Amino acid sequence: MYIILAVLSGVTIVVSRMTNAKLGRELSVYQSTFFNYVIGFTGSLIAIAIFRERFVFAPTAQGIWFYAMFLGGAVGVATVSISNIITPKISAFSLTIIIFVSQLFSGIAVDYFLYEEFSKGKLIGGALVLLGLIYNSKAQD
Repeated sequence: MYIILAVLSGVTIVVSRMTNAKLGRELSVYQSTFFNYVIGFTGSLIAIAIFRERFVFAPTAQGIWFYAMFLGGAVGVATVSISNIITPKISAFSLTIIIFVSQLFSGIAVDYFLYEEFSKGKLIGGALVLLGLIYNSKAQD
């Protein structure tokens, strides 16, 4: 069941990115991003109401981490805005691989700096995927 949900999650990311890019071309990058977040927020409120989840905000983070957790929205806005600019210029396949490799290397850096963990396997795997992307882009030229 979780594998099916993971696949559906991946599909919705690609479809969402393409839909947002089209909306960005029709309106503007900033209006598209605005509507993305308004609709997402509205959907979240409806989901909370339907599933009767209580919204309790009781963070345990302290110091800089307390303030850092509020950056998620700003990072999301930047991500959607950048994606709306880049998506029409790169194939869906290449963009998906680039985002995947970027997330993988970002995750490796976060693991290293926050948890003092390092995985050679993840680094090698990411490098191989990156080499495949470079090879694919050269083969298309």
